[in-house]
Amino acid sequence: MKNKSLKYLAIAFAAGGVWDTIAAIQYFFVIGIGRKIDNPVIDPFYSIFLGSFFLCFAYLQFLSAFNIRRYAFNIGCLIIGRIFYVVQLYVYIGFVENFPSTFWFTGIIDSLFIILYLVFAFRGGLSFRDLFLPVIEKR
Repeated sequence: MKNKSLKYLAIAFAAGGVWDTIAAIQYFFVIGIGRKIDNPVIDPFYSIFLGSFFLCFAYLQFLSAFNIRRYAFNIGCLIIGRIFYVVQLYVYIGFVENFPSTFWFTGIIDSLFIILYLVFAFRGGLSFRDLFLPVIEKR
Protein backbone atom coordinates (compact mmCIF):
# COMPACT_ATOMS: atom_id res chain seq x y z
CA MET A 1 0.00 0.00 0.00
CA LYS A 2 2.98 2.29 -0.31
CA ASN A 3 1.53 3.83 -3.49
CA LYS A 4 -1.38 5.61 -1.77
CA SER A 5 -1.08 9.35 -1.36
CA LEU A 6 -0.42 10.90 2.02
CA LYS A 7 -0.71 14.44 0.66
CA TYR A 8 -3.84 15.22 2.69
CA LEU A 9 -2.24 13.87 5.84
CA ALA A 10 0.79 16.09 5.25
CA ILE A 11 -1.47 19.11 4.75
CA ALA A 12 -3.46 18.31 7.91
CA PHE A 13 -0.24 17.81 9.88
CA ALA A 14 1.13 21.16 8.67
CA ALA A 15 -2.22 22.78 9.56
CA GLY A 16 -1.81 21.31 13.05
CA GLY A 17 1.53 23.10 13.15
CA VAL A 18 -0.18 26.37 12.29
CA TRP A 19 -2.72 25.73 15.07
CA ASP A 20 0.06 25.05 17.58
CA THR A 21 1.90 28.20 16.45
CA ILE A 22 -1.25 30.22 17.15
CA ALA A 23 -1.48 28.59 20.58
CA ALA A 24 2.17 29.46 21.26
CA ILE A 25 1.60 33.10 20.34
CA GLN A 26 -1.44 33.23 22.61
CA TYR A 27 0.43 31.66 25.50
CA PHE A 28 3.36 34.03 25.00
CA PHE A 29 1.56 37.32 24.53
CA VAL A 30 -2.07 36.98 25.63
CA ILE A 31 -1.86 34.60 28.57
CA GLY A 32 1.75 35.07 29.62
CA ILE A 33 3.15 38.53 29.06
CA GLY A 34 0.00 40.47 28.15
CA ARG A 35 -2.17 38.84 30.85
CA LYS A 36 -5.33 39.54 28.83
CA ILE A 37 -6.61 36.07 29.71
CA ASP A 38 -6.11 35.27 33.38
CA ASN A 39 -8.78 32.68 33.99
CA PRO A 40 -7.54 30.12 34.89
CA VAL A 41 -4.85 31.93 36.79
CA ILE A 42 -1.38 30.95 35.61
CA ASP A 43 2.03 32.36 36.39
CA PRO A 44 3.59 34.02 33.31
CA PHE A 45 6.56 31.64 33.53
CA TYR A 46 4.37 28.60 33.00
CA SER A 47 2.44 30.11 30.13
CA ILE A 48 5.70 31.00 28.35
CA PHE A 49 7.00 27.51 29.16
CA LEU A 50 3.87 25.97 27.58
CA GLY A 51 4.18 28.28 24.58
CA SER A 52 7.70 27.02 23.97
CA PHE A 53 6.37 23.46 23.84
CA PHE A 54 3.73 24.50 21.33
CA LEU A 55 6.46 25.98 19.14
CA CYS A 56 8.37 22.69 19.34
CA PHE A 57 5.26 20.76 18.33
CA ALA A 58 4.64 23.17 15.45
CA TYR A 59 8.23 22.82 14.21
CA LEU A 60 7.95 19.04 14.41
CA GLN A 61 4.74 19.09 12.38
CA PHE A 62 6.01 21.49 9.73
CA LEU A 63 9.17 19.52 9.05
CA SER A 64 7.51 16.11 9.31
CA ALA A 65 4.95 17.16 6.69
CA PHE A 66 7.71 17.28 4.05
CA ASN A 67 8.36 13.54 4.42
CA ILE A 68 5.20 12.33 6.09
CA ARG A 69 5.64 8.61 5.43
CA ARG A 70 9.07 8.55 7.04
CA TYR A 71 7.92 10.52 10.09
CA ALA A 72 4.56 8.79 10.59
CA PHE A 73 5.58 7.98 14.17
CA ASN A 74 5.50 11.72 14.92
CA ILE A 75 1.83 11.72 13.95
CA GLY A 76 1.15 8.99 16.50
CA CYS A 77 2.94 10.98 19.19
CA LEU A 78 0.87 14.07 18.43
CA ILE A 79 -2.33 11.99 18.40
CA ILE A 80 -1.54 10.70 21.89
CA GLY A 81 -0.72 14.21 23.11
CA ARG A 82 -3.86 15.73 21.63
CA ILE A 83 -6.06 12.97 23.08
CA PHE A 84 -4.51 13.53 26.51
CA TYR A 85 -5.11 17.29 26.24
CA VAL A 86 -8.75 16.95 25.11
CA VAL A 87 -9.63 14.42 27.82
CA GLN A 88 -7.89 16.44 30.53
CA LEU A 89 -9.50 19.70 29.38
CA TYR A 90 -13.04 18.36 29.40
CA VAL A 91 -12.58 16.47 32.67
CA TYR A 92 -11.47 19.72 34.30
CA ILE A 93 -14.26 21.73 32.68
CA GLY A 94 -16.83 19.15 33.72
CA PHE A 95 -15.69 18.10 37.16
CA VAL A 96 -13.43 20.71 38.74
CA GLU A 97 -15.42 23.33 40.57
CA ASN A 98 -15.01 26.88 39.22
CA PHE A 99 -12.70 25.74 36.41
CA PRO A 100 -13.37 28.13 33.52
CA SER A 101 -14.61 26.90 30.18
CA THR A 102 -12.47 29.51 28.41
CA PHE A 103 -10.72 27.04 26.12
CA TRP A 104 -13.58 24.62 25.31
CA PHE A 105 -13.21 25.36 21.58
CA THR A 106 -9.57 24.24 21.58
CA GLY A 107 -10.74 20.78 22.59
CA ILE A 108 -13.01 20.67 19.55
CA ILE A 109 -10.25 21.82 17.19
CA ASP A 110 -7.75 19.33 18.63
CA SER A 111 -10.36 16.56 18.35
CA LEU A 112 -10.84 17.44 14.68
CA PHE A 113 -7.10 17.18 14.11
CA ILE A 114 -7.05 13.74 15.75
CA ILE A 115 -9.82 12.57 13.44
CA LEU A 116 -8.17 14.08 10.35
CA TYR A 117 -4.82 12.50 11.19
CA LEU A 118 -6.36 9.07 11.61
CA VAL A 119 -8.62 9.22 8.54
CA PHE A 120 -5.92 10.54 6.22
CA ALA A 121 -3.31 8.15 7.60
CA PHE A 122 -5.47 5.08 7.06
CA ARG A 123 -6.68 6.26 3.63
CA GLY A 124 -3.04 6.84 2.72
CA GLY A 125 -2.11 3.27 3.57
CA LEU A 126 -0.57 3.70 7.01
CA SER A 127 -1.41 1.32 9.84
CA PHE A 128 -1.60 1.69 13.62
CA ARG A 129 1.87 0.18 13.75
CA ASP A 130 3.22 2.89 11.44
CA LEU A 131 1.75 5.57 13.69
CA PHE A 132 2.50 4.23 17.13
CA LEU A 133 5.61 2.04 16.80
CA PRO A 134 8.75 3.40 15.18
CA VAL A 135 9.87 1.60 12.06
CA ILE A 136 13.49 0.55 12.23
CA GLU A 137 15.10 0.75 8.82
CA LYS A 138 17.77 -1.83 8.10
CA ARG A 139 20.97 -0.57 6.56
